[in-house]
Amino acid sequence: MRRIIDNDYLTFLFRIIVGVVFIYAAYSKIFEPAAFAKGIWFYHMVPGNLINMLALYLPWVELVCGVFLIAGYQYRGSVILINLMMIMFMIALSSAVYRGISIDCGCFKAAKATESSAMEALIRDVGLLIMTLQLYFSKSKKCMLDK
Repeated sequence: MRRIIDNDYLTFLFRIIVGVVFIYAAYSKIFEPAAFAKGIWFYHMVPGNLINMLALYLPWVELVCGVFLIAGYQYRGSVILINLMMIMFMIALSSAVYRGISIDCGCFKAAKATESSAMEALIRDVGLLIMTLQLYFSKSKKCMLDK
């Protein structure tokens, strides 16, 4: 099992996949913070006075973590932040599914209509969490700026 977790190619592939997903997810949210704030509000989980702050800062954290993950710079911190964000996203999506709230996850298009449901987004996030956990436990240092 350790051989799979520490595989240089698997770790590099997961860094690219997760990094690109986080960069892509941040893109529209950065340019449309009001739409993203509306998407956060639909979850009914964040106090009203924190929604705008979260809508302004979270996309930048996603972007920086995605870039740093791909580059292998500040790798451990990026992986920890990404894992925490994945858990936070999964809690929000699970809450929406449990409460029967029919909303788009707001993951990639900042509160615009999409084809995916909260349940589909939750399943996707489970896959991403598996990848990020592999990144956390991997000892691979191949193709990283931090050695």
